[in-house]
Amino acid sequence: MPTSTHTEPDLDRPDQQDAAAFAAAWEQWHAAHERRRADPHGFLAVTHLHWLGAEPSRLEGVPGIWSVQDDAVTVVLEAGESLLRDGRELTADGVTAVVFDPIAEREGIILTAGPAVVELAKRGGEYIVRPRHPENPLLNEYRGTPAYAPDQRFAVEGVYVPFESPRPTTVGAAVEGIVHVYEAPGQIRFELDGRNLTLTAFNGHAPGTLSVLFTDATSGKTTYAANRSLTVGAPDADGRVTLDFNRAVNLPCAYTDLATCPLPPAENRLPVAIEAGEQIPHERQAGQ
Repeated sequence: MPTSTHTEPDLDRPDQQDAAAFAAAWEQWHAAHERRRADPHGFLAVTHLHWLGAEPSRLEGVPGIWSVQDDAVTVVLEAGESLLRDGRELTADGVTAVVFDPIAEREGIILTAGPAVVELAKRGGEYIVRPRHPENPLLNEYRGTPAYAPDQRFAVEGVYVPFESPRPTTVGAAVEGIVHVYEAPGQIRFELDGRNLTLTAFNGHAPGTLSVLFTDATSGKTTYAANRSLTVGAPDADGRVTLDFNRAVNLPCAYTDLATCPLPPAENRLPVAIEAGEQIPHERQAGQ
């Protein structure tokens, strides 16, 4: 019978030790990322996306009658309806109409309605309401995201080059008709497959970190067509950073049409194939 050509790695060799440690660190990171993605009130739990207008309206999946005017959102709750904020009932002391202070772009607040939460946020200058229910089928049927096996070739060193002043950068969105504007503090220059490449960077969630949105030659083939995201650690004193594309992840729009994710700026559409990181989710594979 045929014999397998697969051999176990020799962990006494330093290069195999490094490769094994690299793979183990990636597995640990990706498992943690998957746990966060499958949170009972995460984006996989979103059941509706409502855009608020001046006309008071009932919203499916959300208690109350909602409207927005002069950058202030009002919700009127009728008898038997309940919304909590930070554990406090909004209609306490006989109040039935609640007015929320203006919310900054890309910010939001979380309310509670029974087992669900209700996200009130501003995206593209408009107010949205998104209920998130832990019984949403997209969440309950989620079976993980396929990804390339970790490959050290796609963990490359780059140099962060700050702009003289942050540049407002307008990008499209997964939802037609809105745009996002981000402050880009600089660029990251790096080499891959013998090519000199540049990515415009935005500020990351953690202080000092950077975030890049990109597509590449795998987009729409093995990876999600619209975008992927990569968090980059803070540059060192010489501006050096590590771009570990093995940790490139999908944004919510890769899983659901109820997301307003930004698209990469034109200069971040890379001409090389980055065969690393997360691939097209199972939920989208039939449509691509």
